[in-house]
Amino acid sequence: MSPLAEELRSILRDPSRILENEPMKRHTTFRIGGPADFLVQVADRQELAGVLALARRRQVPVYTLGRGSNLLVSDDGVRGIVLSLTGEFDQFTIQETRVTAGGGCDLPKLATKVAKAGLGGLEFACAIPGTVGAGLLINAGAHGGDMSRCVASAAVVWPDGREQELSREEIGFGYRTSRLQGRDVIVVAVTFELRRADEAQLREVMRANLERRRATQPLKYPNAGSIFKNPPGDYAGRLIEQAGLKGVRIGDAQVSEKHANFIVNLGNATARDVLQLMEHVRKGVQDRFGVRLEPEVRIWGENPYFRT
Repeated sequence: MSPLAEELRSILRDPSRILENEPMKRHTTFRIGGPADFLVQVADRQELAGVLALARRRQVPVYTLGRGSNLLVSDDGVRGIVLSLTGEFDQFTIQETRVTAGGGCDLPKLATKVAKAGLGGLEFACAIPGTVGAGLLINAGAHGGDMSRCVASAAVVWPDGREQELSREEIGFGYRTSRLQGRDVIVVAVTFELRRADEAQLREVMRANLERRRATQPLKYPNAGSIFKNPPGDYAGRLIEQAGLKGVRIGDAQVSEKHANFIVNLGNATARDVLQLMEHVRKGVQDRFGVRLEPEVRIWGENPYFRT
């Protein structure tokens, strides 16, 4: 056992929640990714604080993993500690129309549960795979809604261990982004301001959203959701399709024939395959329309194949 593993064991109450040299393809919806030095499942703020303090002392990089959607991990994996928020971070409470959920809460499950409680505002999220914390960072949205419309505040922890409560304005939401995205911050809790609504109507809206997702997205194959952000006033999928790139393939990575803004893993795609295909698609769209597509998918690890 490595010295770092021994120190991690002294912090976590359950050592089985420390996975060494863990293949990240087991934890991403793309089913792609080399090993993380450590995948550590922290169950409360005390464990989180201990791991962050250890990382600072050892100067070890820290990554935060949600449900592994919207994520592409290098074939070489990632060095350092990958954190998964479990335990108290996977809980939520309801007080009147306010819902406070841990950063590790499953976003679609939360949307379903609050709808059963007669609360509306999160029904857009029923078809968004991911966690509450990750959804906040990227201002996840679908079907005309997004996180910015229902978030009241968020509790975050910075790498130095400092906790901070941020208002909606301080979070600074934008289209598929926030001021927190790309910063070394961990979202430990999010408070939503929802509205009273009819449960049956909410169920019908979510049923329609899920049906639309099944009809339009390539759910048959592993993927990471939308690969590129929509440029202002247009759709990335339309541009990719009009550029004649639908169905283009590198290795086992293919531009989906069902939705052009998805890249699917046909079986044994590598991160290199995906990244080279992303670069090919972006060049094709730029050459045809003069539009430079920006990635929506997050990329972890070494990446010499796609210029972010």
